[in-house]
Amino acid sequence: MIPGFNKIVETRILNAQKNGEFDNLEGSGKPLKLDDGRCVSEELRLAYKILKNADFLPPEIELKKEIKQTEDLLAGMQDTAEKYRTLKKLNFLIMKLNTLRNTSVLLEMPQQYEEKLVSRFES
Repeated sequence: MIPGFNKIVETRILNAQKNGEFDNLEGSGKPLKLDDGRCVSEELRLAYKILKNADFLPPEIELKKEIKQTEDLLAGMQDTAEKYRTLKKLNFLIMKLNTLRNTSVLLEMPQQYEEKLVSRFES
């Protein structure tokens, strides 16, 4: 967006809020229904609905869940050798996720090296 345009839009939104123009909107105070499939092309909607009903998760989401579980497991560990093995597993999962995404290096999930190793050497 154009830099000055953002400020104009923001000002108009704030003025509309102050004037109460957003107070009586349809569905106000109710949760948004975001899973209606509007973002999915019409040809794929049925297939996506079938996969969703079958509790199928894409590989990227499954990896994210496993990374979160491994991070939680790592946080509660006391044994240094076991922590090291779990940290290696965590970094492998993160590397796998980053290669699966096939995006810019700037958008990759960082691996868990530096702070863990420094804390290990300090103790």
